[in-house]
Amino acid sequence: MIISKSIELFEKAKKRMPGGVNSPVRAFKSVRGTPIFMERGVGSKIFDVDGNEYIDYIGSWGPHLFGHNPDFIIKAVQEALLQGTSFGTPTENEVKMADLVCELMPSIEMVRMVNSGTEATMSAIRLARGYTGKDKIIKFEGCYHGHGDSFLIKAGSGALTFGVPTSPGVTKSSSADTLIANFNDIKSVKEIVTKNKNNIAGIIIEPIAGNMGVVPADKTFLQELRQICSDEKIVLIFDEVMTGFRVAKGGAQELYNINPDLTTLGKIIGGGFPVGAYGGKAEIMNHISPAGPVYQAGTLSGNPIAMTAGTAALTQIKNHPEIYSELEEKSALLEKGMHENLKLQNLKYSINRVGSMLCQFFTEEVVTDYKTAIHSDTEKYAKYFHKMLDRGIYLAPAQFEAMFVSTAHTIDDIKKTIEAHRMSLK
Repeated sequence: MIISKSIELFEKAKKRMPGGVNSPVRAFKSVRGTPIFMERGVGSKIFDVDGNEYIDYIGSWGPHLFGHNPDFIIKAVQEALLQGTSFGTPTENEVKMADLVCELMPSIEMVRMVNSGTEATMSAIRLARGYTGKDKIIKFEGCYHGHGDSFLIKAGSGALTFGVPTSPGVTKSSSADTLIANFNDIKSVKEIVTKNKNNIAGIIIEPIAGNMGVVPADKTFLQELRQICSDEKIVLIFDEVMTGFRVAKGGAQELYNINPDLTTLGKIIGGGFPVGAYGGKAEIMNHISPAGPVYQAGTLSGNPIAMTAGTAALTQIKNHPEIYSELEEKSALLEKGMHENLKLQNLKYSINRVGSMLCQFFTEEVVTDYKTAIHSDTEKYAKYFHKMLDRGIYLAPAQFEAMFVSTAHTIDDIKKTIEAHRMSLK
């Protein structure tokens, strides 16, 4: 594999962009080496600037449920471009998109479009505070909700302590209003709620965490969380930016049969374009300006091109729910092959999978939360990543990210990946 042009481009990029990238994980910092600059994508494949071909398992970090450049999205976008790129006025496609989101996710009665997952989660917690008149939120160690100040907080010395900033620029006052609980540990939640009685506006959680690897919440844990929020008048927010329309037609909340008060969305709902959304109960959503006093706005929110692509993606999901059976079959085949390879090598690394999201952790522990996830051997993952890359398999350049299977992945792609996995483990 030759990556001479990628090396040249990265050197140029570092002179103009911090770290040479526009999002940190792209820099290959945790796996070392030079990031690969991509030129195009078709179906399950991506092609770099040096002409190398890869079977892609990041799918733009989740949005490409149908692979790269599916015909039905490209055609819809081409037609929309002829009408204009942005108006700053309402459009019919915004209404179509909102109808589809609410139809496919019944817990969402009203929805507001934004431009990113981070914007969606930031807006959702502001709404929770504005609706309840309370200040504090609870988040879970290891869950990622974007780069808003309230989310860049790590756990303190215990479950009952305030979190502390993980990034310069995040103020102590932001930290003071963010409380950190342990994922899959309802006792830690109850203790925090008791100590901060009547002062918690919302609890935000990834029902299936996707940024400490793939770590599903226990169903009983989520049921108890739902009950606590109902009893204490706390807004329960499911961050489904990653899992929304990925793990099921109705997202993780469909799998768990649990309705949150608010849901944040992104990735798949943009059909490959920048987009985010938050929505939920009409009673809560009507507190958003101009219907209510909680202010949130965006110049490009509801952008007609993004709405067209998103409408095309969600319409495909609505009309072809069988894609989730197809994704399950392919993803299960991949997981089975990886388990068999581990057994052949007498290795006991842990694999977590929910639907078309999968992660192999380089630890023998069962991974159920942040503390077990971080026992993974990241040095081994880095070596494994490069061995897979050399064999034409593009994985996330970090241990604590998900693999995403798309409808464009063929059985032959899966078999080639399993073989590359077998050889790379050696």
